Amino acid sequence: MIFFDVTKAGGSGHRSGLMRVSTRLADELGAAASPVRWPEWNRAMQPTDWFLTAELFSEEERPGITDFLATRKGRTAAIFHDAIPLRHPHITWPHSVARHPGYMKLLAQFDRVWAVSAASREDLIGFWKWQGLEKTPVVELIDNGADFNRAGRVARKSGWGHPPSILCVGILEPRKNQALLLDVCETLWSEGLKFELNLVGRVNPHFGKPVAERVGAMAKKFPGLHYHEAASDATVAALYAQARASVFPTLAEGCGLPLLESLWMGVPCVCSDLPVLRENADGGGCLPVALNDRVAWTQALRRVLTDDALVAQLAVEAGSRVLPTWAEAAGVLRAALG
Repeated sequence: MIFFDVTKAGGSGHRSGLMRVSTRLADELGAAASPVRWPEWNRAMQPTDWFLTAELFSEEERPGITDFLATRKGRTAAIFHDAIPLRHPHITWPHSVARHPGYMKLLAQFDRVWAVSAASREDLIGFWKWQGLEKTPVVELIDNGADFNRAGRVARKSGWGHPPSILCVGILEPRKNQALLLDVCETLWSEGLKFELNLVGRVNPHFGKPVAERVGAMAKKFPGLHYHEAASDATVAALYAQARASVFPTLAEGCGLPLLESLWMGVPCVCSDLPVLRENADGGGCLPVALNDRVAWTQALRRVLTDDALVAQLAVEAGSRVLPTWAEAAGVLRAALG
């Protein structure tokens, strides 16, 4: 039996990338896994059972998990996403910064660990070495699913809407770097370029207020700016369907689900030129741009908004790619955990 941890995913009202990983894996694991929530789960396991988590945790959030790992009768597995709270503490929730070192140390006690990218794998192994941990599990790689929905991929319609639209999906916060995107779009709108920018994502309660306030102020000045805080999958899919491209100016990621999901929808992605994003962007359909370079981003978005040939080429590349699915990720876990 696989006991799959849905402690946060089962009660969360928001749709973060981490919650998406848990909910999609739970869907695809199906009858092969039994969902459990801490602390209601009695933690009774047979030696052949597995406890699997794709969530972040601490002793405070999962009372007794340290003792559980030390005395468990069954086996344990985890999916690791990123070390962003350690690498970028100044733009990460203080609670996450405080929790993350202990969380990463506890992962060393698991029997099996998968990382969602080569970059995050290196970060986890490097942290364990820095901590002087001698006994650690092998860290394998697992691909997050690109399939935005379970309906399958749909061929992109020829042509784009007028005025053209671009789409940015992600929580409003400094790490997702909507501030740079707003700077760039303000420049292009001021030049007279007509286009729409759709922003999708809740507001980070700790860091997001200044970004949200600026979005509200700019929307009054530039009618092409639209903000969707609580968008359903159907709404996001409709925004992708009309988008000329998606934009992802993020400063740091563990994998970058919005990039993968954009490709799944056949929509080119203009993204930050980060090594972790290049793991998926280099396969085609993406236009990487120098990190936080306002001039380069302005040039790139101007090209995407005006160069039909470039966008058509990128769209063909996106639509022709073989992309990982959540069913395949669940298949990897089922095969490995028996």
